Amino acid sequence: MRLVIAKCQVDYAGRLTAHLPMATRLVLVKADGSVSVHADDRAYKPLNWMSPPCSLSVVEPSDEAREELGVTEVWQVRSKEGDTLAISIADVLLDSAHDLGVDPGLQKDGVEAHLQALLAEHPATFGDGWRLVKREYYTPVGPVDLLLRDSDGAHVAVEVKRRGEIDGVEQLTRYLDLMNRDPLLAPVRGIFAAQQIKPQAAVLARDRGIECRVLDYDALRGMDNAEDRLF
Repeated sequence: MRLVIAKCQVDYAGRLTAHLPMATRLVLVKADGSVSVHADDRAYKPLNWMSPPCSLSVVEPSDEAREELGVTEVWQVRSKEGDTLAISIADVLLDSAHDLGVDPGLQKDGVEAHLQALLAEHPATFGDGWRLVKREYYTPVGPVDLLLRDSDGAHVAVEVKRRGEIDGVEQLTRYLDLMNRDPLLAPVRGIFAAQQIKPQAAVLARDRGIECRVLDYDALRGMDNAEDRLF
């Protein structure tokens, strides 16, 4: 990972346009090729970013940018769709690179891990004739919790959470993007499964073509028998 703290101006052009005027920011370039620009606030969300796969090249600034803004170089980041992120670098305060190695991935809490195990044992929870292909199916950006086949034999990637939030939808979106580039898997659709799913996450999932499933933990564990209910 490369970390650069510098005065920079950022311009995005693609489905929309966005401009960040000159200010001191943190720029992260990760091993997967992603580039993100951060301010000194917000817990995690960057001001702007480019998801992999993308290319990064360094070009000379225009005379106007050099003279008026003190720009010394411009990073041109381009996505496979042709979107561009231009980061105009001025004063550099820090530029360092670090090899973080292979990340072991997020360790799920007990309930989340147990939900995943129960669904792996009972893929028919999602539909008759469904079967498990692999638990913890690895992609270049991390493992998707479950890879299943539905009754028609199509692949389905399932991300399991105790509480479903926007981050989980984004995570599954990244997995699906990469899995659908594999001709041996594609087409792959996604299911976002959780005990609770926040409304914002459900809206984003629908926009991404991802199905949401709310899980009943007690029923999966066999502790909630519908025949024993009074109502």
